[in-house]
Amino acid sequence: MVDARIIDKEVDINEVVKEMIKNSGSEGSLVMFLGYVKEFVDGHRVSKLIYEAYEPYSTQILKRVVDEVIDDDITDVRVYHRVGTLRPHEPVIYIFVIAKNRSKAFEKCRELLERIKHEVPIFKLEVRDDGEYWIVGDGLRVKRNSLT
Repeated sequence: MVDARIIDKEVDINEVVKEMIKNSGSEGSLVMFLGYVKEFVDGHRVSKLIYEAYEPYSTQILKRVVDEVIDDDITDVRVYHRVGTLRPHEPVIYIFVIAKNRSKAFEKCRELLERIKHEVPIFKLEVRDDGEYWIVGDGLRVKRNSLT
């Protein structure tokens, strides 16, 4: 099974894991990644991150990335990326992978994360105690007012 969606609510991790394991056959490994909002960045307190997706295009790209990453060793993948205003410690991205062996599950989970971060058009505005920053790529932050 493959399920890849952009969502606006938290996911019940236990329910997803139970369902995936229940539906599995000869596999014996499930790898999960959970990314959440940081409380501090560069020594500054983050009050919120605002995630916006360009829909329906963002979902199409998300599904394309998942389809390109999975192979015959992967039997179940669930990817959920949240949008909206999220506070520190709130979950943002969930990736679940069941594979025929654990090394493949870890490999594909990491590959999914990296490709999603770089390819899916989800825009992030970080609001912190020293201003607002657009997050562009891995760790690059551009102060919002410097764009005008």
